[in-house]
Amino acid sequence: MKRLVSLIIVVTVIAMALAIALPARPALAQDDEKIVVYMQMGGTQGDGTTLARTNGAIAAAEALGIELHEQYSSWDQQTMINQFNEALAADPDGIVIMGHPGEDAFAPLVEEAISRGIIVTSGNNPFPTLEPMYQAQGFGYAGADLYQGGYLTGQAMVAAGLQAGDTALVYDIWHEELRSRSPQGIKDALEEAGVIVDTLDVSQEVNSDVSLATPILTAYLEAHPDLKAIGTQHGNITAALVNVLKANGYEPGDIIIGGIDLSPATVAGVQEGYISATFDQVLYLQGYMPILQIWLTHNYKIPGLHINTGVGVVTPDNVAEIVPLIEQGIR
Repeated sequence: MKRLVSLIIVVTVIAMALAIALPARPALAQDDEKIVVYMQMGGTQGDGTTLARTNGAIAAAEALGIELHEQYSSWDQQTMINQFNEALAADPDGIVIMGHPGEDAFAPLVEEAISRGIIVTSGNNPFPTLEPMYQAQGFGYAGADLYQGGYLTGQAMVAAGLQAGDTALVYDIWHEELRSRSPQGIKDALEEAGVIVDTLDVSQEVNSDVSLATPILTAYLEAHPDLKAIGTQHGNITAALVNVLKANGYEPGDIIIGGIDLSPATVAGVQEGYISATFDQVLYLQGYMPILQIWLTHNYKIPGLHINTGVGVVTPDNVAEIVPLIEQGIR
């Protein structure tokens, strides 16, 4: 929480500095003159791993007088590419994208958009090559450092009671090059502590419909009765794990769970003791900051800002203090 407070202070100071140093904010335009932004939100509208991001984007758009078009993909890579093409056809002022389909798939589309004067920036999943290439044109990033987020989660799992020689499963999206950095962080942290780690890939079918993970996890538990931990950086799977454990007769603490995000089901799992730690990547900022980035670049030619929103983990020890914000769809 101290790191979160520090981050909020930094953002506040930046905002105050901008208010002092920059000319008065341009008057909000009429509807036909508004800055138009298309933004990829990720999952499905209102789901627990997407809602706070959407709320952050809406808040920024309302504050800045921006016309926001939300795009939901159920985390499907081809849908994200199709959405970018839809945005291009609308010729907006800005587009916010996620890196799940990979840089090769996005590179020609981003090049075309920027050549047409459209500001492109990113959130949630980074573009390590495209971001510096187009930073001067406003290409930034608002999201967690994927590897560090996974590593921090793995460390929290060890602190929750794992010992050398224990066995663990890391169930996540291993088939996406950039996205797999998150579970790799968990794996490395666990193995450094002497934990024996197995891995299982989340298919695109499960990625889009998390209910399909239940029989997979159930079968794995039955086949590995000595399993001590499960780690993931997939928000919807984190939320589903509690019901899987309950359905298979496990009590809180029988298996140490390390996950990600703060969906209602995940928070309940933390409160009940089923989830030992969940990585907090502050989705609200992942929604708010890309919209602000486009506004700043459009009005003041400010280059892309790289903002790490991953500030810590939520555990049974600290969850109570942020529950009211989670209930408001902010955290």
